[in-house]
Amino acid sequence: MSQPTPAELVARAEAVKNRMLEHDAFSHWLGLAVTDMAPGYCRLQFRVRPEMLNGFGILHGGVAFAAADSAFAFACNSHGRQSVALSVTIDYLEPGRPDDLITVEAREESLRHKVGVYHLRLTNQHGTLLALFKGTAYRSSAEVL
Repeated sequence: MSQPTPAELVARAEAVKNRMLEHDAFSHWLGLAVTDMAPGYCRLQFRVRPEMLNGFGILHGGVAFAAADSAFAFACNSHGRQSVALSVTIDYLEPGRPDDLITVEAREESLRHKVGVYHLRLTNQHGTLLALFKGTAYRSSAEVL
């Protein structure tokens, strides 16, 4: 059997994203818009809405974490094997503000048979780094599609 072409790999990553989003009410509720997909990669954006703010008027850390977790999920499943988080961490560096346009970018750092490692960056519309997220995923043998 021949190896898939780069275009076929990108098409599979897009198909996996579409399949996941069909059943992902939470990502829809957050207003996440995936702007770029490739094998081991995802970039998405969302606008900070009033209901996403904490008691200090800044982006709630749980919202930032949830958006990063979604980008992590899209990136680690993009190869077509069902993957789930083994561990994740996040470091908050600057606050998100009302009406900020947040970009979350997930990049695969290591991919092995059973484990993948991903680094994510959350930035605002000015390029300010808001948070760093690291995720380690377990790769099952089940196919997503």
